[in-house]
Amino acid sequence: MILTESEIKSIVTGSLHDPHQFLGMHNLGNGKGVVARTWDPGAKEITLRSSSSDHAYSMQMIDSSGLFEVVIPKENSPFRYSLHSVYPGGQKEWLDPYSFLPSVQSSELTGFNQGWDRRPFLKLGSIPKVHDGVQGVSFVVWAPSAKSVHLVGDFNFWNTQSLPMRNLGSCGCWELFVPFASRGQKYKFRVLGADGVLREKTDPFGWKFEKLPGNASIIDDRSVLRESAIPSKASNPRTAPVSIYEMHLGSWRYHPVTKQPLSFLELAKELPKYLNTLGFTHVEFLPLSEYPFGASWGYQVTGYYASTHRYGSPEDFCTLIHNLQVAGIGVIIDWVPAHFPSDDFALARFDGTCLFEHEDPRKGMHAEWGTLCFNYGRAEVRSFLIGSAISWLDRFGVDGFRVDAVASMLYLDYARKDGEWQPNEFGGNENLEAIDFIKQFNQAIHEEYPDVISIAEESTSFPQITNPPSSGGLGFDLKWNMGWMHDVLGYFSTEPIHRKHKHNQLTFGAMYQFSENFVQAFSHDEVVHGKGSLVNKMSLAYQDDRIANLRALLALQWTWPGKKTLFMGCEFGQWGEWNHESALDWALLDFPSHQGLSALLKDLNKLYKEHPAWALIDHVADKFRWIDCNDADGQTLSFLKFGTYPEDTIMVACNFSDSLRHRDWGCPHAGEWQVLLDTDSPDYAGQGSAGATRFSTFDHPCDSMPCGLSFAVSRWSVRILSLLKS
Repeated sequence: MILTESEIKSIVTGSLHDPHQFLGMHNLGNGKGVVARTWDPGAKEITLRSSSSDHAYSMQMIDSSGLFEVVIPKENSPFRYSLHSVYPGGQKEWLDPYSFLPSVQSSELTGFNQGWDRRPFLKLGSIPKVHDGVQGVSFVVWAPSAKSVHLVGDFNFWNTQSLPMRNLGSCGCWELFVPFASRGQKYKFRVLGADGVLREKTDPFGWKFEKLPGNASIIDDRSVLRESAIPSKASNPRTAPVSIYEMHLGSWRYHPVTKQPLSFLELAKELPKYLNTLGFTHVEFLPLSEYPFGASWGYQVTGYYASTHRYGSPEDFCTLIHNLQVAGIGVIIDWVPAHFPSDDFALARFDGTCLFEHEDPRKGMHAEWGTLCFNYGRAEVRSFLIGSAISWLDRFGVDGFRVDAVASMLYLDYARKDGEWQPNEFGGNENLEAIDFIKQFNQAIHEEYPDVISIAEESTSFPQITNPPSSGGLGFDLKWNMGWMHDVLGYFSTEPIHRKHKHNQLTFGAMYQFSENFVQAFSHDEVVHGKGSLVNKMSLAYQDDRIANLRALLALQWTWPGKKTLFMGCEFGQWGEWNHESALDWALLDFPSHQGLSALLKDLNKLYKEHPAWALIDHVADKFRWIDCNDADGQTLSFLKFGTYPEDTIMVACNFSDSLRHRDWGCPHAGEWQVLLDTDSPDYAGQGSAGATRFSTFDHPCDSMPCGLSFAVSRWSVRILSLLKS
């Protein structure tokens, strides 16, 4: 079987979809023996040695580019062999990748092709394994329209020609088992696209990545998976306390000596203690999937299956999660399936076509951020994304996801002008493919991990975000309440003299509060890009007054129905706007007013977690009732939250004016009431000017209730009261 000139050229150029057709060892038939060919650019001599005998055969160079061949007439069937290559500068012993059958069959990728494989990472990417009795690495990449794909990496000295991959056919994947590749080595795929452009690509299923400025994938062990350190309690996030500390790891705290962000291992020592002291139930990390551009904060992902290299290894990240969970802190990560960057080395035009993104820019380009939108109608893309989420649950044992930019996924006209978007098949602006994907995602993660939490960052009134897919919903457990956040911050950023004209911004949120299972969130988005810090949104001249207003705002957030999220630095009144390139101003905690703010948050979290009804009724409409929501002139606001028993009732009295208010407040239960928390207490660096903390009801109606209480609330403060047991 003599190779033709065109066949030799196809091997040399890598344009042959099945290099194993000619490379490796093949039976010549008719008793003519076997032929072995190998492709080793740069080699001067190659000797083939039988693994089961002492026989050795010198191979002939049949093309100067590095193609060698030997015919062994006495052997009638292929046998196991090794190769010995001699180069101008050295030599090596190696096993021929082209002597192995495929490590993955096309039929095994059916689920990936049809969009229902939740763990495609067990087949695609670089997977160390024993194949045909030999330890090596299986490489599989999806590139259906590519003209050729070469594997390059440390294991072949980044030779751009030596390892052409085999096309597996209709599944659209390319495969190569490399027996001399091993864990820790870097690699890329060199893809000749359908458009004739040659691109070096990182692995979409990359398990680990090298440090910047490089972007190569790194072979890593995929057999090590961990379970959550928190035993499953089958808790319902809708009824359990959920108080989330949102943070960007790179700008939380710097090492005192190196002046660099704390590593995963350093955070594993510091962060659990800090969060336990403050009483948070969960921590939420801004995206920790691999990303190249620091100023994106992780929201422009290039490695959906890998933790970022910035703070340590994946094993170090596991240690951080483990320590947090052992301390009772759940771990939520931001996950970004809405868009991805157009970096040439990553997903964009991966095989010379719009493989992961839409071809039509009206769907494929993200108008607001200049990034690319996933093609949710493509089954493999859905499997890729859902596999990413499952991998974070399997591999790291995280407790949940906050899904970023959901609104941009739901609407075809999001941030687009007329003529820049294409209606769906029914003429509407809903992205039906994205909606189906979101439902599939939530169903998948909850079926695999029933206790997982999924939170939507969704800024519109799209219906049934937190209803299950079985009843027509999207399946999220919780949704950020963006409307309430904007309204309330708008009120507090208004000067006191004008607040009476903004009173509806405090009350309007109650109209829709129970339409979804909301999280009341003051997030990173509100303290960056010129918006100022949370404490500096308080429109007052003096710093102590701004801190007093922030204490009142946090008390309103924690007593209002819904779960809680607060961005780092807000807990102690960071004056400066958040900067991802510098640490928080921890020195502020040397000042009593900032210490007091932190102490208040600690006590709010303690009450929220320990009160028998507080968190339980976060999403129960008939457990909330206004006392007085109409006192715009007095700038007060008061409401009740009911529990199972009268003594579970919480009364919240707010005074957002610059004067102490003493008035009568309606009360549902007769008896003696006590103040559980006063944001103006000296314990929080307040004045304590409201006076008494225990009161008895009077027996005539007030605020449409059977009895009332008469007490004062200091300026810019909130008092929380409960009924004493009789």
